[in-house]
Amino acid sequence: MLSSIISSSLPVSALLTSLLFSKDASAEILQSVSRAETAFNTLQTFYNSSNGIWNTCGWWNGANCMTVIADLAVLDVSVRATAIDVFNNTYTVAPGVNPNPGVEKVSGASGVPETTYTSLWPLAPLTDLFAKPGTVNASLWLDGYYDDDAWWSLAWIAAYDVTGNEDYLRLAEGIFDGMTKGWPTNCSNGGIWWDSTKTYVNAIANELFLSVAAHLANRAENSQYYINWAKKEWAWFAASGMINENNTINDGLTTDCKNNGATVWSYNQGVILGGLVELNKASPDPSYLPAATKIADAAISALTDSNHILHDPCEPNCEPDATQFKGIFMRNLQLLQEAAPSDTYVQVIQASANSIWNNDRDKSTNVLGVDWAGPFVEPADASTHSSAMDALVAAIVAN
Repeated sequence: MLSSIISSSLPVSALLTSLLFSKDASAEILQSVSRAETAFNTLQTFYNSSNGIWNTCGWWNGANCMTVIADLAVLDVSVRATAIDVFNNTYTVAPGVNPNPGVEKVSGASGVPETTYTSLWPLAPLTDLFAKPGTVNASLWLDGYYDDDAWWSLAWIAAYDVTGNEDYLRLAEGIFDGMTKGWPTNCSNGGIWWDSTKTYVNAIANELFLSVAAHLANRAENSQYYINWAKKEWAWFAASGMINENNTINDGLTTDCKNNGATVWSYNQGVILGGLVELNKASPDPSYLPAATKIADAAISALTDSNHILHDPCEPNCEPDATQFKGIFMRNLQLLQEAAPSDTYVQVIQASANSIWNNDRDKSTNVLGVDWAGPFVEPADASTHSSAMDALVAAIVAN
């Protein structure tokens, strides 16, 4: 129902609010909202208010936890106050556990995934590791890996969309400025490196660079600056060879700048979708959405099963990073669905969300696992849970 009126001049959040409080709200929308709210409450049982990160997952995963919370808060006013408290707290205390860079995730003595952070205290005065009211210090959020930096930039953009807090937007801009230091690589004199030590040219860092620039182009004052960066990145990426003959995206380039043929991960198929949707909003071009649609269709063909449920090749053993990937795809697929509606996208979102709830949920705790087709298996943690929650939130709008 909601997807059928997504072209309305009202924002999605306003449409959803009006539907939820009207007699016309469908049972499907109400069910989707209820599931997402339950997932939100469960995710918050992992939240560590003392360090602003979710226990059992790492630094970059924390940014994605915050993003999915913000995405729900845009749609559902009932969680907004808690979400805003999380943003305020994480903004203040999380820099104190920035690994800079460190070990994001290790197995503890019990075998349960835990987060290990390298303290920054020897590198800076203790008082400099926490945000001060009215100040924005983007350097506190950088850890030497441009993809990690970008996840936090997108998280603060999402928080800005909920709150209108200009500090969050300025922080996102500052993080992006740090990312520009990674341009250019040795491959056709463009793109950004994965890390500040220039060890690898990969898809995710470059897709995120595009996405952050395009998101900022629709929010920041200096829109043209970000449009120029996004266009330059997309032109380079489209010609880089990372998009293969099947229209899926491999993980990166070899040292001589050829497609390395590495795993087709779901998140590499997803981030580019949101980036192109946002770029098309900021600077419309008839090629952007068709390019995104081609990648999305290829990804769905490659990564969904006969029941239309999304998978990554590592399942069920996807620790420590790939547990996050599928939710990122779903988040961005929903952005494409809003811009270029497709029954196939709705089918994948709804099938995945329904299967997560029915087959991949610990019924006693409501924690969500990594294999969305089920059955629920351990380990399950804040990363697997927040990733699956992305699908539940996407399902609200895909009704």
